[in-house]
Amino acid sequence: MSLEIALTLGLLVAAIALFVSNRFPPEVVALILLATLLISGLIPVERGLRGFSNDAVITIASMFVLSEGLQRTGFIRWVARGLEKLAQRAAWLAVGALLVLTAFLSAFVNNTAVVALFIPLTLTLSETARTSPSRLLLPLSYASMLGGVCTLIGTSTNLIVNGVAQERGIPSLEMFEFAPLGLIFTGLGLAYLFLVGMRLLPERRPAANPADAYHLSAYITEIELSEKSKAVGKRLMDADFVKELGVEVLDIWRNGVRLLPLPDRMLQAGDILRVRCNLQRLQQLQGAYGLKLVADTQTHAEPPLLVELVLTPSSSLVGKTLRSSRFRNRFGATVLALRHRQEMALEQFADTPLQAGDAILVQVERERLPELLRMPDFIFVSQVETIRPRPLHALLAGLIMVGVVATASIGWYPPAVAALVGALLMVLTGCLKPDEAVQAIDWRLLIMLGAMLGLGAAMETTGAARWLTTRLIGALGTLGPIVALSGFYLLTSLLTEVMSNNATAVLMAALAIEVAAALGVDARPFLFAVAYAASASFMTPIGYQTNTMVFGVGQYQFSDFLRVGAPLNLLFWILATLLIPRFWAF
Repeated sequence: MSLEIALTLGLLVAAIALFVSNRFPPEVVALILLATLLISGLIPVERGLRGFSNDAVITIASMFVLSEGLQRTGFIRWVARGLEKLAQRAAWLAVGALLVLTAFLSAFVNNTAVVALFIPLTLTLSETARTSPSRLLLPLSYASMLGGVCTLIGTSTNLIVNGVAQERGIPSLEMFEFAPLGLIFTGLGLAYLFLVGMRLLPERRPAANPADAYHLSAYITEIELSEKSKAVGKRLMDADFVKELGVEVLDIWRNGVRLLPLPDRMLQAGDILRVRCNLQRLQQLQGAYGLKLVADTQTHAEPPLLVELVLTPSSSLVGKTLRSSRFRNRFGATVLALRHRQEMALEQFADTPLQAGDAILVQVERERLPELLRMPDFIFVSQVETIRPRPLHALLAGLIMVGVVATASIGWYPPAVAALVGALLMVLTGCLKPDEAVQAIDWRLLIMLGAMLGLGAAMETTGAARWLTTRLIGALGTLGPIVALSGFYLLTSLLTEVMSNNATAVLMAALAIEVAAALGVDARPFLFAVAYAASASFMTPIGYQTNTMVFGVGQYQFSDFLRVGAPLNLLFWILATLLIPRFWAF
């Protein structure tokens, strides 16, 4: 082993450890890795930066814009309305149709956009079907992943594997080359979810209604300030019950008029305050503080909205706290409860670092809701109409998407060119505004992808990939290419559960080509094994973005993913071992 190989493999191990630890965002880890490779001279500068111009980067960016166009114009929402009508007649038939529709749309549209739109619909269906939302949300995420493995553009991992292959001079993977085995995976996977998976999931979230789901009835109440209260005549921030009891005032009603709970608002006798607090303690101390519980609301005015949100993986709030982000001032909303990973917090969560997938329940004034809806930081879980349907533009968006798929499938132009032209048409036809198109792109994913492609180039240049391949072949190669492929699928599947699936795809696709060359067989079966395995992240909430999105909303535990996902991973591993060699000969 040369010094260059040792250094490259050392950096690889360090990068994997950082990916698994989640101490830094994936794109930061990838950039640190690339910068180290460039500074150390392990890879030439032009070769290390070439990944940012890879076809996969252009295609993925364009697909984000195409998906956003379908969503913004109301095209996907129009498709979903049919499910709502079906649910009124046959709830469980609508649930099955929801999974099938999710898989179908995810074969052509960014699956995070599909899941984001269908989460509110899933909560509505759970009420109609009289079942816990927890039994439907995880299958929704899995269905989106199943659909993604059916086409080249169905998931970013497929495009990444194709990009690595093209860099090494291997002919491009075709648009529907994934479909034969992908449809088998999808059909069996959906059947498993509907017949078995839903029954394995406990009722973690008791209700679709956000107030009931977060158990707020014991924390939200109204109190009236009597003339004996020491807070009368003082500013809200100086009120004794605020400072000593930790009561958070949400609204102030005075003579039937709602006032904002500003810190310097002067309090008066007879004010009715809508507060969040520990009710048991408040009931014990209400006499001493001159507070009176109001049994029935006396405001008679339309109250603010309760809206449930989920932080997107690309949210600017990830890594920050509610206090440091000045959430209330920035978004005009008050956070009532936070579902952070496996814990629910109803108080003292202002300094909790936020993570992607965290679910928050907020109270927002109705006039501020449209502004909140425009924020790209959240997915709206509550059934709120987030877009205004535009039938003509929805039709145009649908035709543009069909044109992109058809052009790439026939082979008139490469997928990168077809997707780029389609994204441009979305803007030129008015389906998207230019700033909406820019905001739709997950720039962090593109940065991570470009940087990780630099690692792949370094492993090839230094000989590290060949060194690793020799060891892998020594362990598995003597048993034949089928056993080697099976081991490769299993290793990819396990890696993608604990680190970014896109980073896994870059790393394993580069190794797959080397392994195939060492065995003297075609690389295509190994590349498809990597593509399928990197998209089949069922056992953890952190391996795939859609799992992260439903984690907080469904109030899941880590064990729920393992219970339902492990059998599915095992099934796909066996199917991949048996069927990949039949579809793609060695």
